[in-house]
Amino acid sequence: MLIRGAVTLLAGLMALPLEAQELPGCWRRGNPAALAERASPPDSAVATVDGARIKVCYSRPSARGRTIMGGLVPYGEPWRLGANEATSIHLPFAAEIAGVRVEPGSYSLYVIPGETEWTVAVNRSVERWGIPIDDGVRAQDVGRGTVPVERLDQHVEQLTLRFGSVRQGATELIVEWEHTRVRIPIRKL
Repeated sequence: MLIRGAVTLLAGLMALPLEAQELPGCWRRGNPAALAERASPPDSAVATVDGARIKVCYSRPSARGRTIMGGLVPYGEPWRLGANEATSIHLPFAAEIAGVRVEPGSYSLYVIPGETEWTVAVNRSVERWGIPIDDGVRAQDVGRGTVPVERLDQHVEQLTLRFGSVRQGATELIVEWEHTRVRIPIRKL
């Protein structure tokens, strides 16, 4: 009887549409105590698009009086979009991220910041340290898109990634730090 119940439960889980299944956890290197002591703490954001949950995992560095864009984060150079591990996004459905078509799954994101626009790279390599973004990492790019930069009047001390409002199967991943904001569009296909 126990085996029959387990088989029934497993069959029921397998019958769930991908949108209803649980999202993967954030990949982190180190134990919980070490993660809690990091200068750039781990964080995540979740949004629900047409009943399906999407998740972004990243670490949150602080400005600490430093010039960020064009300084600590140089223009024209690949940046891991956070600190520590690669920033990742988990999607249970096919989507477009900054115009890049992806199948359901997990991807890392990195950017090449500029003063007026950023290039957003969607990459297959998820469980890795965020740097270096070398030829081996770039070889796993699914594609790239560009997004405009907005100037913020209010200073944002700690890097923040959050999802915007959801409308008609689409949202945006909003990135804010120092006096910069970019909106990375995400659309369910």
